Amino acid sequence: MKKGMIAVTGADGFLGSNVVRALLAAGYDVQAILEPGRETGTLAGLEYEARRGSLLDAGFVSEAVRGADAVIHTAASTAVWPNRIPSMRTLNVVAAVELAREAKAAGVPAFVHVGSASSFAWGTRDQPGDEAGEYRSGHFGLDYQDTKKEAQDSMLALQAGGFRLVVVNPTFMFGPYDSKPGSGEMILSVAARKVPGYTSGGRSFADVRAVAKGIVAALERGRGGQCYILGGNNLSYGEAFSAIAAVVEVVPPRFKLPGAAALAYGAIGSAIASLTGKPPKLSLAMTRVSLEGQYYSSAKAERELGYAVGNFDDAVGAAVAWFKANGKMKTL
Repeated sequence: MKKGMIAVTGADGFLGSNVVRALLAAGYDVQAILEPGRETGTLAGLEYEARRGSLLDAGFVSEAVRGADAVIHTAASTAVWPNRIPSMRTLNVVAAVELAREAKAAGVPAFVHVGSASSFAWGTRDQPGDEAGEYRSGHFGLDYQDTKKEAQDSMLALQAGGFRLVVVNPTFMFGPYDSKPGSGEMILSVAARKVPGYTSGGRSFADVRAVAKGIVAALERGRGGQCYILGGNNLSYGEAFSAIAAVVEVVPPRFKLPGAAALAYGAIGSAIASLTGKPPKLSLAMTRVSLEGQYYSSAKAERELGYAVGNFDDAVGAAVAWFKANGKMKTL
């Protein structure tokens, strides 16, 4: 027996396509809300109902959520270059909040918003950050992080009886169906031996498939008005690059970049990007991020949702297999 119809925005994206698979595996029907004319190939072979339209079109949004048993909102702009993108707030905040308001007005009982772990303070590996930490990423000057935090705050304010709103906060994800590629660019760069070195920082690396299952669990068991960090393995960049290199069978980057050298490299990347108009591999702002040990705990999600942290090597291996099968990576 089907459990209900779930409307999923950004359903053909990296996270969205994994969420669709997790929902179908759990017995739900899926209404995929897709951008007109966009074809990523990430939903090939799956059974779902497609609805194409813009989230900036109020009429389409109102129609798209009507009759759904729940909405999972994964769509967002994740661009980090340039640092400031005026249009980003329109999609990440204004459209996201309007979607939730329309769902609430239509009587949709549950709404899961995909935020970012960066909306909370990170911690050390011994004391990783959790949902109690205040926002600390504002000084990086990235609209992506700022808009995700603003959207989260606005979303939580909509929680009410009869409208259960839950926010999930994934960390940095690897895995299959990364068609852009996005985070998987790190894997491709290590495989192509284009990573000159590593910085002193690190982060929480999550398996996108585990995150997708965590989102389904949040839909089913998440408490309204609550946030849940969906993370993974807390690794330094040196450890992560070495592990990736082992999976793709190349020599890992050996050189640890001093902070000043890393910042200079990022500044050069930003300067060149400003001249050419092409996004840099590493901007100055992203270099500053990479110097921090941005480690997070998923303990709350594990405790309340039954979230199971994925394995780093498995996530990288799945990403590599998908890249190879789709011509995005040469077979080594």
